Amino acid sequence: MTGQSECSCACGHVCDPTVAFQVSSCCQARLIRRTFHYACSHCHAIVPSRFIFDEKLFDKDYFREMMQESRRRAVSKREELRRLLAESKSGPLCLMEEPDPGTLSGLFHDLDQFIQAHPHLVSRDMFELNSDFNMTVYRTHILTFLTHHTIRFSEVSPLMGDYRRDRVRRFITLVFMDNDQEIDIQQYGNDLLIQRRNNETYAEG
Repeated sequence: MTGQSECSCACGHVCDPTVAFQVSSCCQARLIRRTFHYACSHCHAIVPSRFIFDEKLFDKDYFREMMQESRRRAVSKREELRRLLAESKSGPLCLMEEPDPGTLSGLFHDLDQFIQAHPHLVSRDMFELNSDFNMTVYRTHILTFLTHHTIRFSEVSPLMGDYRRDRVRRFITLVFMDNDQEIDIQQYGNDLLIQRRNNETYAEG
């Protein structure tokens, strides 16, 4: 034996001894190879090999063809996906004039209906010009908590009774302070870490 399911003679001939020398006990017919076992060529019943102790066939040609077929299917699938994506792309949009929302019939009515249906998404007082929101007051309030340079957002106490509105205002103030490079904001689980930068421009005098 020179390999699994393979033998050779002095003349150099290589063959599968089970196929070459063994016949089935059921029909006395020659055996044929299946993917993982031998079978009778007449009735196709499974026949154990007398030449292999641990009968686990490995048909190299079969698995080579299967791998090639798998690669072909993968390439075909990628090409089909690229084709579908290319077909789904919209054409170029050439605007000859500035878009006018007023030309879209019912747009503003639909927006009004949406805001009324979801009042928790948009607060009307956010757009009021006479809002009492004073960002300077909130900035000073936040800085009083940054004596140790790093705090959590939840540790900054509110300035007004409406906790939800106050939380929004504190967050807006933090965004502007971060944009001015006065502080750094980092996600910390469900909270935020606020760290004061070493910036002399904003040093308390």
